[in-house]
Amino acid sequence: MNFLSLFKRNLIYKLKKKIDVDKDDLSSMSLDQLFHHYGSDKAEIFKLNKKKGHGYSKFYLKHLQKLKKNQLNILEIGSYSGASAAAFSKYLPNSQIFCLDINVSKFKYSSKKIKVYGVDINNKFKVIKILETIFFNNKFKNFDIIIDDGSHKLSEILNCINFFIKYLKSGGIFVIEDYMLPNYFKNNKDVDDIFVDHLLKKLRNNEFFKSNFFNKEDQKYLISSINKIDNYKGNLDISDICFIEKK
Repeated sequence: MNFLSLFKRNLIYKLKKKIDVDKDDLSSMSLDQLFHHYGSDKAEIFKLNKKKGHGYSKFYLKHLQKLKKNQLNILEIGSYSGASAAAFSKYLPNSQIFCLDINVSKFKYSSKKIKVYGVDINNKFKVIKILETIFFNNKFKNFDIIIDDGSHKLSEILNCINFFIKYLKSGGIFVIEDYMLPNYFKNNKDVDDIFVDHLLKKLRNNEFFKSNFFNKEDQKYLISSINKIDNYKGNLDISDICFIEKK
């Protein structure tokens, strides 16, 4: 993406009126109800079209319920309108959510607990600068949770795993949503490389693999750093999510 397009989107985000979720008293809502309320397709029912959503809320609940009262630092890659960030800010009231998206002009929610950054994640220099700013301003070094809900193109998923897992704390959780889309759709398989489900299988078995995105040292780091991988199937044929726990 060129500089002017990104600048324009960031400007629209700054100028547009947003919905302040801090004013919402939704403490009685479940995580799924929050996803539905704010319009996230992670919910059992997608508010926008009243049809089945991905149904990821039950899997998030399984991994996050015990952390509900903790002070977590969450990085969300691909936030779109900010629906899931808004839901997480209510379900995890003591946590902060940092959102990276290439088109923040669509972001419509605001909160003291949500920070939004417009950036192309393929621009590693810009991403590193943003991460350094986040760590410096908020006095922490690594994230507790990282969620990849970006373009779902194979190249970006592989890049995200290799790049961002280094910024995940010990015991942290790396979530990849819709990671099988490159298996299902040609447009998402934008490179000829290892599929994510195959990659996860190799990591479970502590095996090296062929990839243009991971050299030997990258693979050694992944194999030595991962404690557990949980895969789940959501409501739809294309609904696949995994939770990677770091040692």
